[in-house]
Amino acid sequence: MSDDMPGPARARRPADPVSSRQAARRVRILRAASALGAREGLAGVQMHDVAREAGVAIATLYRYFPSKPCLFLAVLEWHIEQFLGGREDGPAHDVPAAGTSADPATEVADTLIALTGKLLGSPLLASAVALSSFMEYASAVPTRFDIVERALGQRLLRLLGDRADPETGRSRVRLLVYSWWGLFVAMLTAEISTEQGETDLRLAARLIAAA
Repeated sequence: MSDDMPGPARARRPADPVSSRQAARRVRILRAASALGAREGLAGVQMHDVAREAGVAIATLYRYFPSKPCLFLAVLEWHIEQFLGGREDGPAHDVPAAGTSADPATEVADTLIALTGKLLGSPLLASAVALSSFMEYASAVPTRFDIVERALGQRLLRLLGDRADPETGRSRVRLLVYSWWGLFVAMLTAEISTEQGETDLRLAARLIAAA
């Protein structure tokens, strides 16, 4: 059966690592998928190849990532974590920290623009994570999560600063992430230029941060 066809193993939630050894194994998988995706694109990556590259059994791979779209969504989140000063390895990238500017909208826009440039620097991998997003949300058992609680959402929440109404702050973060993702896909597919995308991101950040 092809790696891209649905199967019984897909009809479940991905497992979370419960030990440092399992966490290290998961990182190896993400690193292998990133390397293969950057070279081959989503269609060219087979789950068996990821398992072999990561040095894990195919059953282990499917335990953590029940489908290829699920795997590449995790790759996206892992890259964002790395970019923002990630939890697993690597130093923080040169992105704004909360409080370094008197203007939160500028900090937010600078962060999203820098992240966009980083992701677009590997076009095949960027396409892989974008396609995986659409495929995973259309799947029978999609991965659901609160974007405010993810790495990017938490960074944007800090950059926006404390507000009297926490729910309004969370809504602003969701609007920012959705706006960023739509513009990222538009830049990736050349629907708009990178320059226009950056201009639109700065406008979105200013309008949403002021809300």
